[in-house]
Amino acid sequence: MPVFRIERTHDYTVMSNHHLKNPQLTLKAKGLLSMMLSFPDAWNYSERGLASICKEGVDAIHSAIKELEKAGYMERHQLRGKGGKIVDTEYVIYEKPHKPDMAPPDTENPDMAEPDAAEREIPEN
Repeated sequence: MPVFRIERTHDYTVMSNHHLKNPQLTLKAKGLLSMMLSFPDAWNYSERGLASICKEGVDAIHSAIKELEKAGYMERHQLRGKGGKIVDTEYVIYEKPHKPDMAPPDTENPDMAEPDAAEREIPEN
């Protein structure tokens, strides 16, 4: 069996292997997440910016990001300025899947009698 030795002297990244061993992720999503984890913490992400430094286009980057979001490896939060206008997007990237504490409201089949956003009284036992 051949032995591969890699000399790591500079410009390398240490990251969890979790996403690389996840059979539910496509190779495209694994590669994008690995690349994103290699960037400095203050890196300014955007789909167009990522596409500009990759061979893939904006659509491929967008689908990989959606896949990573669905799997829990990434969250995006739209930041709004005056008047509610979207001014930027904050990316939160995880080495292992992260599940939010609270499920988003059901927007496909909302309960009109008692909407998710309404304040509810907790019954006493």
